[in-house]
Amino acid sequence: MKLVVLTGAGISAESGLKTFRDADGLWEGYNIYDVATPEAWERNPELVQQFYNERRMQVLAAQPNAAHFALATLERNFDVEIITQNIDDLHERAGSTKVTHLHGIITKSQSDLKSNHTYPIQGAEIKMGELCEFGSQLRPHVVWFGEAVPMIEVAAEICMKADIFVLIGTSLAVYPAAGLIDFVPPITRKYIIDPKTPDVRRYKNVVFIEKNAIEGMEVLQALLSDG
Repeated sequence: MKLVVLTGAGISAESGLKTFRDADGLWEGYNIYDVATPEAWERNPELVQQFYNERRMQVLAAQPNAAHFALATLERNFDVEIITQNIDDLHERAGSTKVTHLHGIITKSQSDLKSNHTYPIQGAEIKMGELCEFGSQLRPHVVWFGEAVPMIEVAAEICMKADIFVLIGTSLAVYPAAGLIDFVPPITRKYIIDPKTPDVRRYKNVVFIEKNAIEGMEVLQALLSDG
């Protein structure tokens, strides 16, 4: 049975990683349009590189939480595929084996010319002057605001095959990721884990678990074990 999970910032927040969903539009004190857009990279690549080097150090210092580990243990009984909006590697470190990163992963770099050319990062930093094989500056392997989301079609196909669909820690406010639930078959059971339930009244077979990721996964595991 295929169990598809879409995770957002809420699951990483419980590992101490801050999000940019706050009303002030700031992420770690930075305006996101100064550090997370192609225009920002053109305008001040050193600042953008420094910002993501700092975020990468935070990710490497963070640890997967109980919700991440709970998702990994579900692989014992289900064919689990995780689609995440998060750029950290906490799902992988917890043991999940099928993870699709919609917005890239911060532990890799990419060519500034060809985004599908990615490279492992030695340590926590990408240095200015480090070039890809095409001679352009390496940048974080992260999808910035205003850029295409190359994995969205792959994610949509995964959602179409879901026998069970789980949404964890996302407000369904960021597109195109928010539209993935539209690809889940109407007959599929859907579980939504978030203290603030997004508006999904138009969908069928929805169970709301109004808790944070860790507590919500405990409830979900009990529900799934009961059939």
